[in-house]
Amino acid sequence: MDIRRICWQQTIPLRHQVLWPTKPPEYCHVDGDVNGLHFGVFIGETIICVASVYLEQNEARLRKFATDANYQNQGVGSKVLAHIIDYLKCTNTGLFWCDARESAVGFYERFDMYKASERFYKADVAYFKMEIIL
Repeated sequence: MDIRRICWQQTIPLRHQVLWPTKPPEYCHVDGDVNGLHFGVFIGETIICVASVYLEQNEARLRKFATDANYQNQGVGSKVLAHIIDYLKCTNTGLFWCDARESAVGFYERFDMYKASERFYKADVAYFKMEIIL
């Protein structure tokens, strides 16, 4: 398993497949993709996990974090999130945050991220804002 920086276009197929399979692929594009930091986890040349980070001033936002269903619950997401946090600690980033699906709150709490909002909804899916001071 190898974590590499990738271009935003490489994130779209997995974002679509995992996060919003019933929506068109364009639904998985994010304003700011062109300027974001995108990470891919590879086994050979196959991307099995993607995560995108968007920097604004001294904050970094994680968006569109997706792991292929065949590789979920095997530590892949944990390794990439740890990699991203370590990367950001070497920058001027003071706050790292994301909108986490309610089903993933426990995952982010393992990285000392905490709920920074009440529950809210996007397209009928429950979320919490999660953050950590770096």
